[in-house]
Amino acid sequence: MSISSAPESATSSTPARTFSDLTVRRAVESELAWTPDVTAPAIGVAVDGGVVTLTGEVDSLHERIAVVEAAQRVAGVRTVADELRLPEPGDDPHGRTLAAAVDGILAWTAGVPRTGIHADVQGHRVVLTGEVEWDSERVAAKRAVERLHGVHAVESRIELTRRPQADDVAEEIRNALVRNAILDAGRIAVTVDGDEITLTGAVGSWTEHQQALRTAWSSPHVRQVHDRLRVEPREV
Repeated sequence: MSISSAPESATSSTPARTFSDLTVRRAVESELAWTPDVTAPAIGVAVDGGVVTLTGEVDSLHERIAVVEAAQRVAGVRTVADELRLPEPGDDPHGRTLAAAVDGILAWTAGVPRTGIHADVQGHRVVLTGEVEWDSERVAAKRAVERLHGVHAVESRIELTRRPQADDVAEEIRNALVRNAILDAGRIAVTVDGDEITLTGAVGSWTEHQQALRTAWSSPHVRQVHDRLRVEPREV
């Protein structure tokens, strides 16, 4: 059974704010210079119609993620194309102890279950598998491993346990979206099919986009969230 919760304003057109590509590029460059975790001296930023392309080399996966997230925070950014490079592994001393470091970080990171997650280290790539209760737990596990030196990629295949179904899931998620201070819930529609959620509509920034997804994942009845949201900067 499919249940939809969509206010009339979720499908109405909202005037878009105009951001020139030059304005967005300068703002992204300023945000990168402002971000403590970004130390790469030369990151290329190109903007075309709100699509930001990042190029250059960074020292770690953690820094690469910090660069992308910094760009996503900027008003006027619709999406980010990540073309950043990590150094070639070569004779990396971290590689010999990476598996032990991954096991240790998972065991000692708050918010990550002590059981239920398995890590398979393939060179500088880590694949996480298993089953946990909450999406926040698998996000925490992936984030923890991404911070390790020597890790160049993390793939999460962690699944969620089966969820009990409820009749009012759509309304609960709508209420949570309305409560959130940074979201314009009137532009977001929620559709429920069993334990799967689909979000459609528009948000004003990538920050709102990510917050809407986190809100949906917070429901105890959700096992899958389908993202159909569009980033459309709007007039303030």
